Amino acid sequence: MMSNSTAARQTSDEEIPLDSGQMSSSSSGRIRKYRQLAVWSIICGLSCIGILSLINSVKAQERRNRDPEKARENSRLARKYGFLAIGLWILLIVLTPILMALVSYLLRTVE
Repeated sequence: MMSNSTAARQTSDEEIPLDSGQMSSSSSGRIRKYRQLAVWSIICGLSCIGILSLINSVKAQERRNRDPEKARENSRLARKYGFLAIGLWILLIVLTPILMALVSYLLRTVE
């Protein structure tokens, strides 16, 4: 049995059972938390998309007991937006120097 302090130290992608007395191995009755991913996507990614991830993560947490199906959908969207924000930021960091070199090369060849 987990104490409150142990439950507070759960990681962001750890699964939360819908029923505390029922632990099944299938993921159909579980909802994943992506709040830490959402926060990191705001800090280390495109913040406007990271905010969407955080909003969906909070909605999933609030709806997990009332509407499990909608909570799963919000959890899925939180994960999608979190990875999208970080992926686009990495892509932007990689493409900026490449595009600058290309523009510099094109300007030299025109002269």
